[in-house]
Amino acid sequence: MSETPRFKRSTLPWILEAIVALIAGCLYRVRSSSTEGLPTGGALIAANHLSYVDVIALQLACPRPLRFVGYQGMRDSNWFFRLAFKLSGAIAISNRNPLGATRAVVRHLQAGDYVLVFVEGAISRTGQLMKIRRGYELMARQAGVPVVPVAHDGLWGSVFSFSGNRYLFKSPRLMRTHVYVAWGDPVPAAEMPPERLRRELLDLGKLAFDERPQLKRHLGREVVRGLARRPWRVELIDRTAARREVKAGQLLAAAAALSRHIRRTIPEKRVGIVLPPGAGASIANLAVLCAGKVPVNLNFTAGRASIEASLRLGEVSTIISAHAVREKVKEFPWPDRTLDLSTEIQTLGGKKAILPWLLGAWFLPNQWFANLLGLPKRGDTDEAGLLFTSGSSGEPKGVVLSHRNILANCWQISSLCILPDTATMLACLPVFHSFGFTVTLWYPMMRGCHVVTVPSPLDTRRIIEAIREESATVLIGAPTFLRPLVKRAEPADLRSLDLVVSGAEKMPLDLFTTVKEKFHIEIMQGYGLTETTPAANINQPHPLLPATPGAEPQVGKRLGAVGRMMPGMTARILHPDTMTELPFTEQGLVVFRGGNVFAGYLKNPEKTAEAFHGDWFVTGDLGRFDEDGFLYIEGRLSRFSKIGGEMVPHGTIEQRIIDVFDLDQSEGYVIAVVGVPDANKGEALVLLTTMELASDELRDRLMAAGLPALWVPRTVSQIDAIPVLGTGKLDLKGCKELATAVAANKS
Repeated sequence: MSETPRFKRSTLPWILEAIVALIAGCLYRVRSSSTEGLPTGGALIAANHLSYVDVIALQLACPRPLRFVGYQGMRDSNWFFRLAFKLSGAIAISNRNPLGATRAVVRHLQAGDYVLVFVEGAISRTGQLMKIRRGYELMARQAGVPVVPVAHDGLWGSVFSFSGNRYLFKSPRLMRTHVYVAWGDPVPAAEMPPERLRRELLDLGKLAFDERPQLKRHLGREVVRGLARRPWRVELIDRTAARREVKAGQLLAAAAALSRHIRRTIPEKRVGIVLPPGAGASIANLAVLCAGKVPVNLNFTAGRASIEASLRLGEVSTIISAHAVREKVKEFPWPDRTLDLSTEIQTLGGKKAILPWLLGAWFLPNQWFANLLGLPKRGDTDEAGLLFTSGSSGEPKGVVLSHRNILANCWQISSLCILPDTATMLACLPVFHSFGFTVTLWYPMMRGCHVVTVPSPLDTRRIIEAIREESATVLIGAPTFLRPLVKRAEPADLRSLDLVVSGAEKMPLDLFTTVKEKFHIEIMQGYGLTETTPAANINQPHPLLPATPGAEPQVGKRLGAVGRMMPGMTARILHPDTMTELPFTEQGLVVFRGGNVFAGYLKNPEKTAEAFHGDWFVTGDLGRFDEDGFLYIEGRLSRFSKIGGEMVPHGTIEQRIIDVFDLDQSEGYVIAVVGVPDANKGEALVLLTTMELASDELRDRLMAAGLPALWVPRTVSQIDAIPVLGTGKLDLKGCKELATAVAANKS
């Protein structure tokens, strides 16, 4: 890694070079990967395009002068661009004379120059890598020079980018912008088609994103600083019981006072939290994090056995909850040390204990307030949160999320501009859900958008009321939760919504159509997993068309796809059996890398090894990319069903049935659990069995054994024999066909 603080041997006259170097040094801090592998002769530099000043950042990082290719319409639009093109020796290209520009590029390449080509053809207005144009191939082939891929990160969001759907007219950054440039290896033009170049640019973009200094910081400190910048602003409207407005300063002060108490009285590393979305959950999570502990939000809807296993695995012996929650969830295995949040705050002295911290939030600089709490500046790869997801063995898997993971995902979401600080987000997803944990808990406190909380995604009436009365602009949920809302709401109830995001399970086309026709809103489908913290892909509205010469429409969404990957992520498509790499556009196993991807499961090296192929996280989903970078999820590889947004393992259910009915499978398979499409829940479970078994008895015995109701098969079908392959393995395709026929007949 190197830092290049001056403008190196550009094509500008020396006096202009000195002026540009001075201005650039004041605005940007540019670092880069090693440039030792760059060619000594001519080379075509193929780069991503995020802003008007990309050329300056790339020249600062390059040891040789760059001659860039720019759009002729921009050159001719005004005197400033004409002068810039002339002084820099830039090559103008237009649709009317592409061959002339190509010949000019080839001449400079053959003369030994570095020619910079932005291969997307225009500045990205989504902050993501757009479709790769093929012109660079012809130029490099004709000149006989290699292609050098290069990706930079840090300029998206600056005044010279199109973030926020506008150029220039936005708040400038007060501190120098950190920019990182990642150089790839030179590759012969014949070996660098657009698909490979996309892969190379994504890989380099991931490396550049990982160098952001923000990702090394401490999540608690970043959230505290965010709240302390706006103590007077209403941060959250809690509609758990009576409507209650909570200002950022109040939330911060309560969490700060409670954090000191937690640090003194709870010796364990991890602290359990069982609270619905609301002010209480926000205060408890922030207080635990500020106390130097790890918040563990527990799934109180899971079966007793699963919860007990989670408590053991996480070594959680203290839980923060509320009396109302304990009364409602009586089957939860509450430990001896279960603390009531309100009682603990009153024990501290109530408002008297909070008041000094409130005054500090109002009058102290945000850095000083964080220092008063003793929050470290660096968190990086240390554990910041623990969530649980079910595994095929029946034991829950602990997903360890680091400060880097959560901060990366928050910055990725922020870069898409779909949740600006002017948004009002309806938060009803449980905090033990990865989306609720990152997107509706940490992100708003850190980035500043308003939140309206409703305690349950199943409370359709209250959600509708909250959207209507609070003028919510953003709604996030799974199709299972959106269906009843769409059915009961009237167009006037949801007229304030600008954005509806669907995730956790595949979005049915009929749901999309209904919402569009009834409410004139297009649902944006996204994709993610607990292990990706969680957001990995999302569709976003098409960016606006700027009033600049030659600007063409750009695509932000595509029906049927789950969107482009988040900035700073890269992917591969692998053959599910051989694990060899396939072209991006072929269907195969989707694997990811990125700052938001977790490092492994808690105390489970075997499952961690299964989750990774080398350093690639294996999603377990089959999918493909199109040429514009949109991901299409085609189906699940592993034997899981996604029901109501929750992963349900077939193998675990089968084993529990075998145990409770004491079945003998020594002579072959006698049961098989299969998932089939379901309009309401995404998927439904069908039990295929060779024995006579009543549905009511199955349900009663499985729930008595601690299995969640969601995991109990809704349909039982007796058949002559369970389909088996010649290898002795279960014939999953045959089982699927039988179960689908059973479900169709039942409906």
